[in-house]
Amino acid sequence: MEDYGLVSVIMPSYNSSRFIGESIESVLSQTYQNWELLITDDCSTDNTIKVVNRYALNDNRIKLFKSDKNSGAAIARNNSIEKANGRFIAFLDSDDRWYPNKLELQLEFMDKNKIAFSCSDYDQIYENGEFNSKIIKVPKAISYNKYLKNTIIGCLTVIIDKSIVGDFRMPNIKSSHDMALWLLILKKGFNCFGLNENLATYRLVSNSNTAKKGKAAKDVWKVYREIEKLNIFFSSYCFVFYAINAVRKRI
Repeated sequence: MEDYGLVSVIMPSYNSSRFIGESIESVLSQTYQNWELLITDDCSTDNTIKVVNRYALNDNRIKLFKSDKNSGAAIARNNSIEKANGRFIAFLDSDDRWYPNKLELQLEFMDKNKIAFSCSDYDQIYENGEFNSKIIKVPKAISYNKYLKNTIIGCLTVIIDKSIVGDFRMPNIKSSHDMALWLLILKKGFNCFGLNENLATYRLVSNSNTAKKGKAAKDVWKVYREIEKLNIFFSSYCFVFYAINAVRKRI
């Protein structure tokens, strides 16, 4: 297997003891093994640290960092990004998981097509582990203007080639910071290219921000108006398409 370079896997955690073991196992089972897993814990009060340490003691590619105070997922992710040594940055949340060929197929896709920013299709499971029959399909290419109207990029599927895109950090906002980062990169002129292979599984957790549809919509509007500084007319135009595409994604 070709070695494309080190992949730094960025994983924030907060009270993740129920599922983080599955997430870590999905990284360990990758067919592409040149990776490091950087977990920043955001002051968990459950057994998350104990679970992570069990894996870290057996594999020195797994590195655990602890936040001094609870500051949110953006800061936790940025802490891991700052400590990353890899050419590639990949994202996986502590309740999601990858299929074993995820890194291998996506890196091959990026290398073959000289891509700096990529994502893939993914499926969904409920908290009890049952699969939702819906597979989220991504477009072949996503530009800045296209993404404003369709926030289709799944954070758990993203890989960024830092040697091309350059250094970056998640914008320091409580939620939708991944959306804000994708827009930042897209504004630089790097389209996000979609690989139409189902490579990851997103867990539908009842108390997550994305599960709260009203809050998710408010967060998107906040990114339009406060981060991207779009005028109210263009924001409204994009929001209509965002809402339509959000419904389509769930049907």
